[in-house]
Amino acid sequence: MKDNFLIELGTEELPPKALKKLAVSFKDGFEAQLKQAELSFDNIEWLAAPRRLAIRVTNLEFNQADKSVEKRGPATSAAFDADGNATKAALGWARGCGIDISEATRLSTDKGEWLLHKAVVPGKTLNDLLEGFVKAALKQLPIPKPMRWGSSDSEFIRPVHTLITMFGNKVIPIEVLGLTSSNQSQGHRFHHRGKVTITNADSYVEELKQAYVMVDFNERQTAIKTQIAQICEVNNAVVKDDVDLLDEVTSLVEWPVALVGTFENKFLEVPQEALIYTMKDDQKYFPMLDENGSLLPKFLFISNIESKQPSAVIEGNEKVIRPRLADAEFFYNTDKKKTLESRLSSLESVLFQKQLGTLKEKSERISELAGYIATQINANTDHAKRAGLLAKTDLMTEVVMEFTDIQGVMGKYYALNDGESPVVADALYQQYLPRFAGDELPTSLEACAVALADKFDTLVGIFGIGQFPKGDKDPFALRRAAIGIIRIMIEKELVLDFKDLATFSSTLFGNKLTNTNVINDVFDFMLGRFEAHYRDHGVTVEVIRAVEVKKPTSALDFDKRLKAVVEFSKLPEAKALAAANKRVNNILNKNAKTSFDAINETLLSEDAEKQLVSKITAIAPGVEADFTNGDYSKGLTALAALQTEIDSFFENVMVNDENEAIKNNRYAILGRLQSLFMHTADISVL
Repeated sequence: MKDNFLIELGTEELPPKALKKLAVSFKDGFEAQLKQAELSFDNIEWLAAPRRLAIRVTNLEFNQADKSVEKRGPATSAAFDADGNATKAALGWARGCGIDISEATRLSTDKGEWLLHKAVVPGKTLNDLLEGFVKAALKQLPIPKPMRWGSSDSEFIRPVHTLITMFGNKVIPIEVLGLTSSNQSQGHRFHHRGKVTITNADSYVEELKQAYVMVDFNERQTAIKTQIAQICEVNNAVVKDDVDLLDEVTSLVEWPVALVGTFENKFLEVPQEALIYTMKDDQKYFPMLDENGSLLPKFLFISNIESKQPSAVIEGNEKVIRPRLADAEFFYNTDKKKTLESRLSSLESVLFQKQLGTLKEKSERISELAGYIATQINANTDHAKRAGLLAKTDLMTEVVMEFTDIQGVMGKYYALNDGESPVVADALYQQYLPRFAGDELPTSLEACAVALADKFDTLVGIFGIGQFPKGDKDPFALRRAAIGIIRIMIEKELVLDFKDLATFSSTLFGNKLTNTNVINDVFDFMLGRFEAHYRDHGVTVEVIRAVEVKKPTSALDFDKRLKAVVEFSKLPEAKALAAANKRVNNILNKNAKTSFDAINETLLSEDAEKQLVSKITAIAPGVEADFTNGDYSKGLTALAALQTEIDSFFENVMVNDENEAIKNNRYAILGRLQSLFMHTADISVL
């Protein structure tokens, strides 16, 4: 018997930022239970609204199939004594199977004979299994702080009120979280205060819509996006895509109604980032921009009610947003009365890290390191040092203390207000870039210098006191900093050396660092980040590790080598050459020699070795010149011409010849091959 199945858990308002994650986890946990129980179904989907988590399963099988089981007992030689009486072992086995010893059959093989019990275990029904399924699925939900309510001992993320478990139009009775299942759901908190009777698993979504609840998360989100687009078209405005805000707003409403509010033009004199921040993060509003990206004196919000007087709802939201914008305006005007430079002394009262000192000390280190980097990338050293010195001063302003996520952004506005160079001002904003995967990079070389200096200072400082990131614990976001460094160096084509920058950075800490191996630790950490960076771009692990073996100390150099190996791996000769290179490495490793004499052509006796040496001699100068010039791709591609001669050498030449001189000369040939192939990467890893 098959039918569509529904489960819904009705609750108090669930945390909006966790709703989607909870719903997906609930579905995954329940699906795992169905599969483990071998109950077939066509499809399973999650549904979620602010006050409910639900799952729908299409064509769910009601009964497990009966199972044939076989339980082997002791060997017949050990099951009966000399008089034919059953031994204790045999009797114990029979009791465990629930049979008399006389009911046992025999299993004969070429290795002997054993007692055997065959039985058919009837499959269980959903009635028997469902309660365990639901409890198991709820138990594995990502709930950091469960709560209890009333006198109940049950625990969940929020108090629960209803539980629906329906197979078709029938309720499957279970008890979970102190609730007995029924067909009763909750309607909209304001539009439909009473209970909603669900007549069938198939009618669930539509019956809740009649009660002003759009329970399908994706449908609700689509409705919000459609309404936003319609309003933007009417108002000749744009709302920037913000997946996190859209998900959160979708998780806050059961019946979305988009409305537009306005605010006074005077607030637009405040940097729009501050206004946008408070609209989005504090009020969950969608800021409206013009076609040039400038903020309009309007905001779009999603109401949870379909009011007969929408103007009253709009007016209420306008009253809420106005004090927040007024606060931003007051803080901004207050902040402008002091220069960023005058705030440097206040950084002395803020610790960056207990062992590493204050933000003032960090700013001074960033300034010196930014200047050092600027000289190497032909940036303006004075601008880079000035931006580094002022980098953290906006943290002491009222606006940033109130709206922490716009640090750097406000630094740019205050720097321009102070009369600082636009290059310095831009660098203050761009010091934190990239903030996440795929984020934009600093534009100017001076900003790159400051961004790199800030990240290197943190890496060297934290590694210098032995606080390495472990597992998912990375409180100083060192992994993100390392990826940011790699991206800036590669995408901006900056020829910089990891070890050199780490060494210079470490000298700026004086005697604060306790880890004497900090330079190597930072370098190894950076090297390990390449895998995460390139795997996101679809590069195979083998290619990445082939380059890692060479331990390039420049991100740009690593990138050039990697691209060369990617191109080389596409060649028809690549597989054979990789295998040959691995063979060369194995032979030389067994020999344990690290250096070899020059090839003595007078000791060449076999045609295959003569041809190989001749080919090496012909192409080596050009290949080595390519490598020296950093054209790794051209050099590796040229080495592909050696495949025929290498294959012939291994097929026709005995390397370990009885004559010691000949043997050593052949090792010299392999050593020469290895030096050519290993110059860019370890091709054998491929």
